[in-house]
Amino acid sequence: MDKITEKYQVAQAKYQEIGVDTEQVLAAIDQVKISMHCWQGDDVKGFMNPEGELTGGISVTGNYPGAARTPAELRQDLEKAYSLIPGQHKLNLHAIYLDTEETVDLDQIEPKHYQNWVEWAKELGLGLDFNPTFFSHPMLKDGFTLASADEEVRQFWIEHGKRARRVAAYFGQELGQTSVNNFWVPDGFKDNPIDRLAPRQRLMASLDEIFSEEFDKAYTLDAVESKLFGLGAESYTVGSHEFYMGYGLTRDKVICMDAGHFHPTEVISNKLSSLALFGNEMLLHVSRPVRWDSDHVVIMDDELMEIARELVRNDLLKRTHVGLDFFDATINRVAAWVIGTRNTQKALLKAMLEPIAQLKQLENDGDYTTRLAFVEELKDFPFADVWNYYCQSKGVPVGMDWLREVRQYEADVLVKR
Repeated sequence: MDKITEKYQVAQAKYQEIGVDTEQVLAAIDQVKISMHCWQGDDVKGFMNPEGELTGGISVTGNYPGAARTPAELRQDLEKAYSLIPGQHKLNLHAIYLDTEETVDLDQIEPKHYQNWVEWAKELGLGLDFNPTFFSHPMLKDGFTLASADEEVRQFWIEHGKRARRVAAYFGQELGQTSVNNFWVPDGFKDNPIDRLAPRQRLMASLDEIFSEEFDKAYTLDAVESKLFGLGAESYTVGSHEFYMGYGLTRDKVICMDAGHFHPTEVISNKLSSLALFGNEMLLHVSRPVRWDSDHVVIMDDELMEIARELVRNDLLKRTHVGLDFFDATINRVAAWVIGTRNTQKALLKAMLEPIAQLKQLENDGDYTTRLAFVEELKDFPFADVWNYYCQSKGVPVGMDWLREVRQYEADVLVKR
């Protein structure tokens, strides 16, 4: 018997003492699909105008070598990342990542422009999620898209939103996995506005028009995402948390919670149980803000663990779509995917290894002493041995072994671009 299995069996016995069946936990974590975001691989440039300037609150720093320049290169990098991550997952595409020889603008996209992505996803057994792209485009004028007072601007973006929904429905039909289509717009003012109401009225009307076409929810789900502020919209964001909370609940849309889109003293973990009471499904963008929505690579910090605990303790995973959202050009981009995705899985696995029913009973009984003692002692349980065994059982590298593969891939592929 190898050492990883030996250590797992010791851990298994340890967890069994507190009523946790590690085999059931491993089966549960294997069912969780993480939607890994394509835009980490090329610094959010896409393939419509890859040399264009990032606008609309988007900023990427760093110049690490090896960014993907074509859809084929991006898929190659993604395949490498997936090979180092246990389980079967999804890919989250932005509209600007179309793969076509045609010259197409955002208000002209069709399913055929993403056919290569669908065929690739079929080969790998992946699902595809989608996002219309409301940034880095000449029709983002004076910081506005769907909430613009300019009818021509507004209609351009409405048409883009409609077409994006058809693409997402195509993904769902072709792949047999629901495609979550997430709407985020950067609209807002840099300085204090006089009228906060009219832009929100226009945004609401634009979204209503976009969502007027009905699609089978087995194929695609619409999600809406708020933000506190962004670059160029420091004083007023049209699509605030309150706006999208009201819009999503009244229009039966999935509400997206992004870990970086709130005040620095706010966390999304504390919002999930409330949202779960009123919404049917949730979308998470797991990210890491550093003082603001800076989209750092996900690490195993306190907030990630709290998000995982909320999802697991309250049995919300079956109602939650978990996606990642970060971009860092100061480090190896493939490594960033692997670190962020594996950390998200680790956090969920660690939460699943808690004796949740027992902890809830202690709380209900008012035995807060034992509850606290239990929670603290669990921090020292051999979670890592269960994780390593899971990785080995899924045929992916254990521990730091994955980094050696990334370094070799960098030498063989990335530095030659």
